[in-house]
Amino acid sequence: MLQALLKAMRPKQWTKNIFLFGALVFDGKLFHLDDFLRTLSGFGLFCLISSAVYLINDLVDVESDRRHPEKRDRPIASGKLPIPLAAAAALALTLLAAGAGFLLAWPFAAVLLGYLVLMLAYSKWLKHVPILDVLIIAAGFVLRVHAGTTLITIERFSPWMYVMMTLLALYLGFGKRRAELALLAQESTSHRRVLDGYTIPLLDQFITIVSGTTIVSYSLYTFFRPEAPDDHTLMLTIPFVLYAIFRYLYLIQVKHSGGAPEEILLSDRPLQAGILLWGLAVLAIFYL
Repeated sequence: MLQALLKAMRPKQWTKNIFLFGALVFDGKLFHLDDFLRTLSGFGLFCLISSAVYLINDLVDVESDRRHPEKRDRPIASGKLPIPLAAAAALALTLLAAGAGFLLAWPFAAVLLGYLVLMLAYSKWLKHVPILDVLIIAAGFVLRVHAGTTLITIERFSPWMYVMMTLLALYLGFGKRRAELALLAQESTSHRRVLDGYTIPLLDQFITIVSGTTIVSYSLYTFFRPEAPDDHTLMLTIPFVLYAIFRYLYLIQVKHSGGAPEEILLSDRPLQAGILLWGLAVLAIFYL
């Protein structure tokens, strides 16, 4: 049962919370020990609140998950994790994360609770509204980035990060919807009602728009970042961003993956290589 609870907390999806480190890295404070530890603590608390949201979401969707070809094996849907225990665990994680968040920094706790409320509204209502469902997912990623800025003293962090995060999250979100629609085919609306508001050609248009604007916004950031307006070396990282975006598009359209972006991130070696090279290049430019 403990193993089922851990699986229901979806530790693989904790990788999404890595965006809390955006402020730390791009403000040039990665090697400031106090700032690093505060951000690491915030990352851990966001993992707890994220797991609480996943548990609540699975409780809300338990019946539809049982009809889904893949989600029916989730601990709550399969019956391996009793519903009362899952509900109690969600409450305990929420109280622990919120309490520790206030001890860490009250602005961070406010963002944490704002994320929780937004995701609860998403689980109950907003995920059934086409387009708005993906916008809410994107808002969750932006809140992660903003949470990182509440934990340290910001000196050179650029607002462009919020723009890029929004566009990147929309790109991943629409890609996920496309993969779900392709996987479930004619039975898609019986598994996820919001898919009735999408078609694959429409999602392809959305993906084209947000992928292009993501590339443009990142390119502009490399030229106009406030910490070094006359230094354009960060533009050397643009090819890695291009490759990662194109690789994900290849995976969802040719390999028919993308229903779980975190699974792709943890399993696709070429994509991992592109992200690793981008990260190393950013660290070298910012810190060397």
